[in-house]
Amino acid sequence: MPKPPLAPPPRIPQHITLPWILRRFWLRIAVTWVLVLLENLMIALIPLLIGWSIDGLLAGQSQELMALAGVLVALGLIAVARRIYDTRAYGLIRVRVGTALMQSQRRIAISKQSARLDMVRELVDFLETDVPELITAAIQITVSFAVLAYFNHMLGLSAALVVLGMLLVYGCFHRRFFRVNAALNAQKELQVEILHTGKPRGIFRHQRALRTQEVALSDTEAVVYGGIFLLQIAFIIFNLNLGAQLPDITAGKIFSIATYSWEYVEAALALPMALQIWSRLSEITQRINTPA
Repeated sequence: MPKPPLAPPPRIPQHITLPWILRRFWLRIAVTWVLVLLENLMIALIPLLIGWSIDGLLAGQSQELMALAGVLVALGLIAVARRIYDTRAYGLIRVRVGTALMQSQRRIAISKQSARLDMVRELVDFLETDVPELITAAIQITVSFAVLAYFNHMLGLSAALVVLGMLLVYGCFHRRFFRVNAALNAQKELQVEILHTGKPRGIFRHQRALRTQEVALSDTEAVVYGGIFLLQIAFIIFNLNLGAQLPDITAGKIFSIATYSWEYVEAALALPMALQIWSRLSEITQRINTPA
C-alpha cells in the first residue's frame, strides 16, 4: 500500500517582525482592536455624561443619568468579552510565533535561543497590551482635546503644547533608551550559557551586569517622566484656573474640565511611553533576525 504523502513543512519566515505578525494573524488581532475601540469610545464619553448628569440632577431631571447607566452596562459587557477573547487569541499567536522563531534559529546557541524566545514574546505582548493602550490614548486625547477646545480655545491650545513638550522631553533620551536596551538584551543572551558553567563568580558577574543595565534604564525613565510630570502639573493648574473664570460656568462644566484635563495628560503620557517601547522592540527585532 502506498504511503500517504507527507504534509508540507511549515513555512519559516525570513524575518519575524511586527508587520509579519500583523499580516499572519490579522483577523484575530483586528477583532481585539475593534473591541478595544468600542470600549474606549464609551470610556471617553463617561466624564462628559457624568457632567451632564450632575447638571441634570441639579435641575430635577434624570434622563442624563439613565443614559450614563446604559453606557456603563454596555461598557462592562464589552470589557469582559474582550478580555476573554484576548487571552485565547494572543496565546495562540505566541505559540506560533515562538515556534517559527525556533525553526529559523536551530543552529544558534541554546542560550541565545532561550533569550530570543522571551524577546519575541514581547512583540506579541506589544500587540496585546501596548497597542490597545495606544488606541485608548488616541481616543482619549481626541475626545479630551475636542471637549477642552469646545469649552475654550485656550484650553485646547494648552493641550496641544503639553503634548509637544512631552515629545521633546522624550526625544532628548531616545538614543540612550536604545543603547541601554541593547546592552541589557545582549547580557540576557548569555544567561543560559553562564548558568550552564555553574561557576558562582561568573553567575554573580552576570547578575551584576543585568542590574547595572536595569538601573541605567530605570534612571533614564525616572528623569524622562519627572520632566513630563512637571509639564502635567502646569497644564492642570492652568486649566483649572482658566476654567473657573469662564462665563456661565457650572459645577458640571468644572467637573468635565478637571476630569478631561487629567485624563488628557494621562493619555498623552502613553506617547513617550510608546516611543520608549518602540525603541526596545526595534532593538529586539534587529537582534532576533540576526543569525548568529
